[in-house]
Amino acid sequence: MGTASSHQQRGVAVLGIFVADLAFRAADLPGVGQTIAGSGFAMGPGGKGSNQSVAAARAGAQVTFISKLGQDAFGANALALWAEEGITPRVPQVTTQPTGAAFIYVHEVTGANAIIVVPGAAALIDSADVDAAADAIRGARVFVTQLEQPAGAAQRGLELARAAGTVTVFNPAPALPFDDAVYPLCDFITPNEHEAAALSGIAVETVEDARRAGDFFLSKGVGCALITLGDKGALLHSASESVHLPVFHAGAVKETAGAGDAFNGGFAAALAEGASPLEAARFGSAVAAISVTRAGTAPSMPTRAEVDALLGRAAA
Repeated sequence: MGTASSHQQRGVAVLGIFVADLAFRAADLPGVGQTIAGSGFAMGPGGKGSNQSVAAARAGAQVTFISKLGQDAFGANALALWAEEGITPRVPQVTTQPTGAAFIYVHEVTGANAIIVVPGAAALIDSADVDAAADAIRGARVFVTQLEQPAGAAQRGLELARAAGTVTVFNPAPALPFDDAVYPLCDFITPNEHEAAALSGIAVETVEDARRAGDFFLSKGVGCALITLGDKGALLHSASESVHLPVFHAGAVKETAGAGDAFNGGFAAALAEGASPLEAARFGSAVAAISVTRAGTAPSMPTRAEVDALLGRAAA
């Protein structure tokens, strides 16, 4: 199969997982054997890949999502979400495993979170499943994947994308082990400070630390490291440029869960439109800045008009 030319490729293909997010707000996490009263509960759509797909779709991208679901109520919720957001699913359903779910503890004052994720059916995603959706990957201008599904599937997706000339974005989250052969397949790697530290062995607390971690990723064959630093913004680090992007302020922070997904989805959407890496990173930062002012993960993702308005105010 020849390399597709970029003018035929459009939009974003995302390989990842959907989970039903079950969020409990409380003053503390209970200890083992302890029961405590919480102050709030919400159920919503989650999973890094699904969240990134929603962020990209709301930002204006044509999005295909590649995953696996169970045949259950949470699976039906997922399909309804993607239909509503205009996302094309390449998502078989299986009867042997449930749809993924996540327990999320949210501190009722600070919004800090602790999460347990069970990928369920999505843990079964393998290279053959990725090959079955190869046309979606080859037809996209940008391909995004993470590590909530098996690492071998992520690697296969990156290989297919690279062979087709599709821009590759690898979000190594959670920071689980993967083959070093993945690094040279990445046009962009997008860890947060904790994931960058886990992978590089360099504690990332300052922008200078992030530059050192960025050099580690470049030495492994990555084209560009884009390290998100929470309230310190983000660092775009490649052989040709190293730029610190300060954080945008869009209002009071309500919940940080999903901020990384907002950033990745927005970044991919902007790249798919032909933005430069720096412009796309600024766009992703704006998407993330708005998302943290709202509760939830996918539901907190802003529309394109909201992102453009924030960028306009920041430029003024």
